Amino acid sequence: GPWRLMEEGYARLGEAFTVPVAHKKVTFLIGPDVAPHFFKATDDELSQTEVYDFNVPTFGKGVVYDVDQKIRTEQFRMFTEALKRDRLRKYVPQFVAEAEAYFSRWGESGVVDLKDEFGKLIALTAARTLLGREIREQLFDEVADLLHDLDDGMRPISVIWPYLPTSFHKKRDQARVKLGKIFAKVIQARRASNTKEEDVLQQFCDARYQNVLGGRQLTEEEITGLLIAVLFAGQHTSSITSSWTGYEMINTKKQGPQSPYACAIEEQQRILAKYGNELSMDILAEMDTLHLNIQEALRMHPPLILVMRYVKHPFSATTSRGRVYNIPAGHIVAASPNFSHMLPTVFKEPTKYQPDRFLPPRDEDKQKPFSFIGFGGGRHACIGQMFAYLQI
Repeated sequence: GPWRLMEEGYARLGEAFTVPVAHKKVTFLIGPDVAPHFFKATDDELSQTEVYDFNVPTFGKGVVYDVDQKIRTEQFRMFTEALKRDRLRKYVPQFVAEAEAYFSRWGESGVVDLKDEFGKLIALTAARTLLGREIREQLFDEVADLLHDLDDGMRPISVIWPYLPTSFHKKRDQARVKLGKIFAKVIQARRASNTKEEDVLQQFCDARYQNVLGGRQLTEEEITGLLIAVLFAGQHTSSITSSWTGYEMINTKKQGPQSPYACAIEEQQRILAKYGNELSMDILAEMDTLHLNIQEALRMHPPLILVMRYVKHPFSATTSRGRVYNIPAGHIVAASPNFSHMLPTVFKEPTKYQPDRFLPPRDEDKQKPFSFIGFGGGRHACIGQMFAYLQI
């Protein structure tokens, strides 16, 4: 797999090396010294479309990787506006309501699988704040099943042959058509009634292009595609990171009263004593210890093993030892949060869970730019990282 490939390549060749994969050449850039251009380059220099267009059957036509850069930039602007701080403040009460309803069904004690439980809860909060009240309250089970079929249609072979007529691709395509019809009815009803809801669906219903396509509104099909894209970008990330944060924190309980687990509990008890039962965006932002635990879990277990770009213009990368590595146009370049976060030259004792590594005097993530890339970085830093932190 990719990890073995990176492990062998890094040990033998260093921070930058190229390997043939199928009919393409992939250049791996491992670590912060060779990463800057990868994260700072424009789409005209390093393009996403050629490496991520296998998502088109899942997201649908007319959105994200099926459109040119000007239209995609406008669609990403719509994402950004839907996840601005003033919008996030209004999503937090919905997160809280879903969490309280979910955990009210738990007893005082028992055994649970954090991965399964957080996966279910994240799906509920995502449905409420992203997909809309109508989907969450009336159509959740049906939509969840269809999204499962979409997800199941994303196999390793789909990256190379996304339109191969397999059974799982056929189910994916059928699910995408059904989702389009469901969302079209919801969007039509909202627009006809002038109903305004506090969710991302509403933001897309109201959004307009600014510099392309005559300034028109998004179509129902575009809204469906964008909702699927933002859900796929965030739901797995949040559920995986929630689970790992829980596992890693619980695993430190035996370290005593100064353990990351104990410090996070003490912090929450202190803040809740200060504010009572209220939980807002500003109150959650005061939970610095919890935030550090999430960040350390994300460092150790980032959900994406690789992020990739297609090289349109040749460039060079300089390693920590001063070696210049030239990457020609036509290559695919890949960076790995997983592998880079485990470099002992960047993070001391990288396999150990130590949230205080992000605090002074260690500040290990600040020694070099792009040391911590759990949410990407540069021009392509994750738009939804604040949403994800709040959700987690």
